[in-house]
Amino acid sequence: MANQVEAVKQYLEPEILERMNKYWQAANYLTIGQIYLKENPLLREELRPDHIKPRLLGHWGTSPGLNFIYVHANRLIREHDANAIYLAGPGHGGPALLANVYLEGTYSEIYPQITEDAQGMRKLFRQFSSPGGVPSHVSVPTPGSIHEGGELGYVLSHAFGAVFDNPDLLAIAVVGDGEAETGPLEGAWKGIKFLNPARDGAVLPILHLNGYKISGPTVLGREDIEDVKDLLTAHGYEVFIVEGDDPNAVHQIMAETLDTCYTKIRAYQQDARQNGFSNRPKWPAIIMRTPKGWTGPKVVDDKQIEGTFRAHQVPVSDVQKNPEHLKILENWLRSYHPEELFDANGRLVPELAELAPKGERRMGANPHANGGKMLVELALPEIKDYALTVQQPATTFAESTRQLGKYMRDIFTRNAEQKNFRLFCPDETNSNRLGDVFEVENRCSVGKIVSDDDHISPDGRVMEVLSEHLCQGWLEGYLLTGRHGLFATYEAFAMVSDSMTVQHTKWLQEGIKLPWRSPISSLNILLTSTCWRNDHNGFSHQGPGLIDTVLSKKGSIARIYLPPDANSLLAIARHCFQSKSHVNLIVIDKQPQLQYMSLDEAIEHCERGMSIWQWASNDEQLEPDVVLACAGDIPTQETIAATWWLRHHIPELKVRVVNVIDLMALYPPFFHPHGIDETAFVENFTEDKPVVFAFHGYQRAIHEVIHGRTNVSRFHVRGFMEEGTTTTPFDMVVKNGMSRYHLCIEALKRAPRVKNLAPALIAECEDILNKHHDYVRENLQDMPEVRDWKWSD
Repeated sequence: MANQVEAVKQYLEPEILERMNKYWQAANYLTIGQIYLKENPLLREELRPDHIKPRLLGHWGTSPGLNFIYVHANRLIREHDANAIYLAGPGHGGPALLANVYLEGTYSEIYPQITEDAQGMRKLFRQFSSPGGVPSHVSVPTPGSIHEGGELGYVLSHAFGAVFDNPDLLAIAVVGDGEAETGPLEGAWKGIKFLNPARDGAVLPILHLNGYKISGPTVLGREDIEDVKDLLTAHGYEVFIVEGDDPNAVHQIMAETLDTCYTKIRAYQQDARQNGFSNRPKWPAIIMRTPKGWTGPKVVDDKQIEGTFRAHQVPVSDVQKNPEHLKILENWLRSYHPEELFDANGRLVPELAELAPKGERRMGANPHANGGKMLVELALPEIKDYALTVQQPATTFAESTRQLGKYMRDIFTRNAEQKNFRLFCPDETNSNRLGDVFEVENRCSVGKIVSDDDHISPDGRVMEVLSEHLCQGWLEGYLLTGRHGLFATYEAFAMVSDSMTVQHTKWLQEGIKLPWRSPISSLNILLTSTCWRNDHNGFSHQGPGLIDTVLSKKGSIARIYLPPDANSLLAIARHCFQSKSHVNLIVIDKQPQLQYMSLDEAIEHCERGMSIWQWASNDEQLEPDVVLACAGDIPTQETIAATWWLRHHIPELKVRVVNVIDLMALYPPFFHPHGIDETAFVENFTEDKPVVFAFHGYQRAIHEVIHGRTNVSRFHVRGFMEEGTTTTPFDMVVKNGMSRYHLCIEALKRAPRVKNLAPALIAECEDILNKHHDYVRENLQDMPEVRDWKWSD
């Protein structure tokens, strides 16, 4: 270590070293002020208890390291005119990033009330982790941020997503050693296996080892640093080490290391862009080991603070009531010499302010971190070119998602020049019937390619990796920097990245409140291989839970669509690709399914959100005896088959069929902007007639969304009841009580006008179900009358 310091100690000239160190001190000072102070921001008077916040919230431990890296990233940007953004992986590094965007001037430009003077500094401090203020983590209101610090594990996936098709962008991604313990982060090191230096930007990971989490050691923090280096080397990186606790020495090492890494990055890119891609580079990564709570109090109450878990959050507590602690805090703050850092008005002194980059090169002002500013609209083909001809409803079968694959194939083609669209899918593109995209695009890999590989190229924009976290994280980073895409996955395994959907939804919800954040393209999630048609995979593949997750989110952001056929899927997809700042969940299976609507009918149906299907109803547009409602492709199929059976066996029973494609339309309009008014709700479902509702997901979801509607006790919902196994398609709906015969029984029980005729018909349905039970176990397939059923007059 001593030899390393000696070798680089003169890399920075003494004058720039001193100024950078002071800039770092200013960032550290502002960080501590946000955690502790509500008054006396520049310590122009002796610190008193009434200057201290009543609740001390925030995280100091990781902040000095984040500040240190930010100062050096500023130097890199200035000296190389680098186009860089900063992603802070450590969850609660918020005060550090706020300090830096304030010092560079971005914060005051966006929030003019937080002025660059003593009063503005006071407001900066008071708003942190306070009612009506800003969170303690790097969140949406933080300029320059595209990475929500509220949940650990995603900083690298977001960083790689940000630089795909962004050739000049450098994403500096700081990985905390606590975050490095998470599964998503551990998988995300593989991002360089998909990074093409000829057309993508670069990610510079900086693994910050400070040794501790909130109350215990980190796994990598306790490892020998050479072993950690070997770990990252095995992932394919060229690893550089920056370590120490002497600021002057570590400044020298970091400056040279950053320049070396940047030079290598640009050399790799220049070579690939001039000579073509040849092989995957050994992209640089940095391991930075510094003390937890660096430059903070060494000892408090005879207990070591700096370099231990005690520095993680608030190193000196009970400051208002403990005079000794108050003095420790004051000495700590004064150790940075704020009188040398800020002028008489409280503004950063000019010789330090000059260290920040200018204009959009400031990381807080980089437009890539406000992706809507970079957004170029997708050139979308006409969906009529992919529509299926439907002569008569429910008489022909087709794979609906295959038509979407054809549509996306031509989205790739039409946007080839812009290079702003990608498909993300965990090795399931062909399985989900989206394989037509391979007519014009390839799977991306910058690894070894052999002759038997299928549509694999370093230039591909179909991103397949067996990690839902990576697929969704890449897409989120891609969207947040101003591009478009789709994440397609098996329905049950969308729950792997369920919390990522939650975090992104929250990001968008807060983002739309900020006029300076430009709208971005929506997060579009396609769920296929659904619970009702994963009969060959079994119970583990059967789970519609993401619907419930998205359903719980704010109506300003969340959308759930359940298209029953190909043409409605096309209409929904076009809408979703055009939408901004939403989370669009589209659920439809990949298997051949009945087709119901022409394209014009499908477009109208999608615009309404739900419709009465007159062709399947026999109520003659009068009051029915019962309403059969459905949402989802298999529920629709079973509902239409049930209606057909009732029409043929008891034509005097008047049935109305209502299909719901936009689940949010069921909400009252005050709860969701797509919700239909009460008049339209009654027009569809009547005011008092029984409703038998077949639903794709868990029954409780329907009861939730119709709460507050007219006479909701008349709604009887059938859906997924956690009954599943490896069985036939029809046996799945039988097991969950949602088969056509169960729906018929429910309708007959609920229609008083035909109660004398109902018992015999109910018994007939039960006999068919018993016959089915024996038939599938004997013949290993569904009965012909079910398997081959289609609508007939």
